[in-house]
Amino acid sequence: MSEKLNLLVESSPQIHHYESTASIMWSVVLCLLPAGIWGIWLFGTKALVVLVASIVASVLSEALMNYVFKKNTILDGSAFLTGLLIGYNMPPAVPLYVPVMASVFAILVVKWAFGGLGGNFMNPALAGRVFVFFSWTHQMTTWTMPKFFQAVDTVSSATPLGFLKTGLIDYKGAAHGPAQFLMQNGYPHTAMDGRFTQWINNLFGTHLSGGYYDLFMGNIPGSIGEVSALLLLLGTVYLFVRKIITWEIPVSYLLTFGLFVWIFGGKRYGLSFFQGDVLFHLLSGGLILGAFFMATDMVTSPLTRKGMIIFGAGTGLLTFIIRFYGSFPEGVSLSIILMNITVPLIDKYTKTKRFGVIENKGHV
Repeated sequence: MSEKLNLLVESSPQIHHYESTASIMWSVVLCLLPAGIWGIWLFGTKALVVLVASIVASVLSEALMNYVFKKNTILDGSAFLTGLLIGYNMPPAVPLYVPVMASVFAILVVKWAFGGLGGNFMNPALAGRVFVFFSWTHQMTTWTMPKFFQAVDTVSSATPLGFLKTGLIDYKGAAHGPAQFLMQNGYPHTAMDGRFTQWINNLFGTHLSGGYYDLFMGNIPGSIGEVSALLLLLGTVYLFVRKIITWEIPVSYLLTFGLFVWIFGGKRYGLSFFQGDVLFHLLSGGLILGAFFMATDMVTSPLTRKGMIIFGAGTGLLTFIIRFYGSFPEGVSLSIILMNITVPLIDKYTKTKRFGVIENKGHV
């Protein structure tokens, strides 16, 4: 005789997780703060003003939508994070109407036109950044030299990638990679970079060109929050410890990008296959910021592990194509939002099969 079981049946969800939208968003903000502080210190108070303008515009736009739709999402941190990321993707001296318009577009059009948080089909911050990039291209491609190079005027409007893109148009292949090309053509480096490079060469018997130290630390012109690879990577450690992000997207993104750079990246310098400078390109531009803080956006990335790997690999391939063969020196923002569009398709073909169910035929 079977025993009767006293089961308590409740509506879903039956499992509660301690994480909330607010805790996740504010944790990501916390991880991004060191890179932002570095950008403010490097470029001055004008960078702080740009960040404040983008955040305020984002939060006010969110407040407006809260009023219209009778919601209460101001304190969950999503609008603040969107504004912060937009500011991080801005040149330090950009006119303030540019980050303001980027934030308004991101919140009103990309986020709330599709239902608010969780309904948007692409990353709002990146969409806002791309919107203003094509609307005000000159303002978005005029850069400020860091405080270490205030006496340098010759390349005051060029990031390392931008300098490469324009300099390689008539290049005949005398250098052995991007770092040496920059060195040969007068791109400035800090004294600390020179000492560090000399120390590495003496220690390991290598012949590295300068520039890697400045790229890693963030002593270069660029967007406010993307220049320091070191501080961004330190922030990702906390994200992994808290399990806010997982390895699939950033690792597949960086591995795919690095693989194509290694195979084909040396060709533009007159080198053979498998001689591309992977380290230089991993540390350049917005790759670290994009791979760990934007491509991993929970709303606009795939749900399954297989889908995440496909998404990351596709983003890495697109970044390589745009950066090496496109008209723009970067490629991270466009690559991520283009792959965001493919997420429903990726989810459809990588979804987990339900046990005991035959697709299109009902239950077994």
